[in-house]
Amino acid sequence: METEKKPLKLNVKRTFIIGFAFFGILMLWQVYNTYCPLFLTDILVKNYGGKDTDYQWLVGTLMALDNLFALFMLPIFGVWSDKTNTKFGKRMPFIVIGTILSAIVFPLIVVMYVIKSLAGVIIMMCLTLIFMQMYRNPAVALMPDITPKPLRSKANAIINVVGYVGAILGGAVALIIPFKSYQDSTIGLLIPFLVCCVAMLVTIAVLFIKVKENKIIEEMVDEMKRGEEESELQEKIVESAPLSKKNKISLIIMIVAVFLWFASFNAVETFWSSYGTNFLHIKNFSIFTIVLTIASLASFIPAAMVSEKIGRKWTIVIGLGLMILGLMLICFVKEDPSKFTEIVDEKVITYHKTPGILYLFFGICGIGWAFINCCSYPMFVELASGSNVGKYTGLYYAASMLAQTLTPILAGLLVYQAEKWDILFVYSTIVMALALVVFIFVDNVKTKNVKIKKGLEALDQD
Repeated sequence: METEKKPLKLNVKRTFIIGFAFFGILMLWQVYNTYCPLFLTDILVKNYGGKDTDYQWLVGTLMALDNLFALFMLPIFGVWSDKTNTKFGKRMPFIVIGTILSAIVFPLIVVMYVIKSLAGVIIMMCLTLIFMQMYRNPAVALMPDITPKPLRSKANAIINVVGYVGAILGGAVALIIPFKSYQDSTIGLLIPFLVCCVAMLVTIAVLFIKVKENKIIEEMVDEMKRGEEESELQEKIVESAPLSKKNKISLIIMIVAVFLWFASFNAVETFWSSYGTNFLHIKNFSIFTIVLTIASLASFIPAAMVSEKIGRKWTIVIGLGLMILGLMLICFVKEDPSKFTEIVDEKVITYHKTPGILYLFFGICGIGWAFINCCSYPMFVELASGSNVGKYTGLYYAASMLAQTLTPILAGLLVYQAEKWDILFVYSTIVMALALVVFIFVDNVKTKNVKIKKGLEALDQD
């Protein structure tokens, strides 16, 4: 009985290492989303003529095709890993094999772009994402497998911090290798892709060596049971039993809300490189994704602390409000009239001055996105039992991937129909506002004062 009264304690070191998988995912995602829309647009314009806005509906569609694979594959690999049993664990085989295959295929996107093969770029993009989805679900599900429910927001915050460092590095490499300056340099364009792949392989090697999945699960049995008892749900989850009516309603609402906020965010994520290049005509457009990422990075731990005080639902509501504010303000930022030129490989390139106010607006979005992401996945898998975390992780990512499948097509069509880029952030603002309206109806949650170690005490390691 005395043992049950001890505060739940998060193993920070182990959680940090688990975050290495997310590090590789976000680094690859950053490089992928920066260069692939530009590769596709450049090939289409050079091969078929016209201007960049003529093809954004098609670019959006092509960027969505890989997500269509993910939409079906993530739930499959989630359930598959739930039922897997090997000496390395149920998640680790997927993580290791998927990472290696992704690292082999990812640089081939550049090779296909260099030879101006549209079909080749599309095929390599799809293969990369297929292999990514092979390990994304198991990599994410590994954390709740070995973390009691009340500690998952804090654990997710740490994992997101590690992951966003990867995104920052990916953005930094893209900043050093701007597309306009290096679009005719095969070696230059390969650098960000190769750096990303090496980093992925190294971090996954450390994860495999340091985290012994089966051993940890055996050690965590009692704490996981206690975490189930102290969850934020009003109606508890029973192993192998169907969800209660209230929990089913909460699940449906969260699926719709997750879809909407990812639809909003991914529209910007997909088209920002094109928006910055073709609408604002700025050189270092990727610096703003770095600003957003750094703001998120700095906000994950505070978001976890806020969630301990007011609960995950209201923490997400704050995040949605900040995202709506930031996106709405960006709608009013126009091209700066000041220009400057650079000569690269005897070619004169004209850029416009970067609007400084964007740093603030992207920072607001970054803070909001951290508050949403810190709590959304833990809140989602709160509905899972110990044996089906992969299944619920699959549902979470199916909702997000469906959004990322449809929103590039819709946003691309809007840009095409309007024949101007201004519509992009208007679309994102409206969809994020809809997410807030839907999410506010989640009511099967409560704020509960769970005895959790805090401050320096929480960093104590056995």
